Amino acid sequence: MFMLLPKIMHPPGRAVVSSIAVLATNRVLFTSAAPLHHQGFHSPGVAVSDQIAITDLPCLDDLFASPLSRLIEEMKEGVMLLDHDGALRWANRAALAMHDVERVDDLGASIDEYRQRFQVRLKTPEDYPILPAVQLLAGMPFDNVVFEIMLPGQTDQLRMHRSRGRILSIDSTTHVAALIVEDITELASAEERFEKSFNINPAPALICRLNDQRFIRANQGFLDLTGLNKQDVLGYTLQELDVFAGADQREQALHRLAEGLTITPMEAVLHSETMGESRCVVVAGQPIDVNHEACMLLTFTDLEPIRRAQNALRRSEAQFSTLFHLSPVPTALADHHTLSLLEVNDAFKNALGHDTRVTATEALTQYAPLPAAVRRRILSALASGDTISGLESNVILPGGECLTWLISATMVSIDEQDRVLLTLIDITERKRSEAELFAAIDTVMQDASWFTRTLVDKLASVRHTHRPEPVAAPATSLSQRERDVLVLLCQGRSDKRIATELSLAHSTVRNYIASLYRKLNVHSRSEAIIIARQQGLDDAPKVKKGS
Repeated sequence: MFMLLPKIMHPPGRAVVSSIAVLATNRVLFTSAAPLHHQGFHSPGVAVSDQIAITDLPCLDDLFASPLSRLIEEMKEGVMLLDHDGALRWANRAALAMHDVERVDDLGASIDEYRQRFQVRLKTPEDYPILPAVQLLAGMPFDNVVFEIMLPGQTDQLRMHRSRGRILSIDSTTHVAALIVEDITELASAEERFEKSFNINPAPALICRLNDQRFIRANQGFLDLTGLNKQDVLGYTLQELDVFAGADQREQALHRLAEGLTITPMEAVLHSETMGESRCVVVAGQPIDVNHEACMLLTFTDLEPIRRAQNALRRSEAQFSTLFHLSPVPTALADHHTLSLLEVNDAFKNALGHDTRVTATEALTQYAPLPAAVRRRILSALASGDTISGLESNVILPGGECLTWLISATMVSIDEQDRVLLTLIDITERKRSEAELFAAIDTVMQDASWFTRTLVDKLASVRHTHRPEPVAAPATSLSQRERDVLVLLCQGRSDKRIATELSLAHSTVRNYIASLYRKLNVHSRSEAIIIARQQGLDDAPKVKKGS
């Protein structure tokens, strides 16, 4: 909200110089400074009971003839002098530059013109029941009052000025109101950015003023962490809201905070007496300036999610360890680079016939002699991010016994270390039973002439459950004599009988049978009979004797 400033009339010929200081109202005729004193104002160096009035400036040529005036002219801060009626008589170059003008006249011929041109307003008018310029003209200095001005013709050029007012006594009868102004636009912009980033930063943070150790800022992250409201934090001291409670280096942290030094991260506990529940945090401090006051920025890291995750991980690993050792399936943990065993369960040792405890340096090839090709395949698959499931491998134990395993392997993380989880399933007995069954079928089918087609198909199904079906060559690829031999094979004839019926030498019949095996892609008489009956080659016409 802009302050409306009454118009001030100046005598003809008087130069009107302006800065933020021109926020004076009409001429002040004060009879006593006591009322202002009762409102909380005081003037260092000026007795309240003295009726010292701001007087008209003497001749500027006489006033600024000294080398000190030339020094003031070169100052980076703007300096302005006021007459008793609020008219500015003089401003140095810095004050003119702050308003982006080159001459005093460019600031306006009157206060009303200045107000319209620069749209001057107090940053926090609620903090000043009496305007600072009025206070100054009444003989009362002020400090660090912030104003906003808008440069003419540049609506995007809002400037921030900070001013302080002083009473200068030229002699016993001449007292001048002086204003010292500095442009804090960049600083205010930086502070505004800091305020925004501080408030929206999800990381919990507090700002503690050092001179009284009171908290003056609390962002939403800290309020969310503690469940407190701002009124529960702001204005309270460090003793009332101890954020270093439980820290091993608490005294050191308090000492460094009092000295305005950086506080290194340390664990602390935010107690339940103040926020409903205790929170384990890491707190750190960094000294900063806020509104020209030395402060400490305190940041917090909530350790509760980390600790909950660690506890959950420990419980998970404990459950894994229990299941690992109680599992009836042979299981081992191995190094993911070398497959060296790190830990095995009892079922693993029992399956391999070992009673001694496996050491961490014992290699898998020593404890469970897998073929080199199998080991390479496991390591290659794991390195590619794949898993191994049901890989069949024969293993020869140190005692000479041959076992057949189904091996599965996958990567797991134990104690934040990558490990290989190996499981072994012994299928030795199953493979042995299958081999015996297949051998029996082969024996029976040596003479399959009396088998029905249905029975042969069923035997073939059993025989080839765990191996791929033979791929037979088309019937047209067989010669007539090979077909004759195949028909007699299906009738259960022996090699000698076939040689007799076809009037062929025994060795010739054996050559024909070998050619049949190759063309039908089989390896035994029973497989040849099955293929022949599947393709209808066992019902060929009666064969003729050869020469």
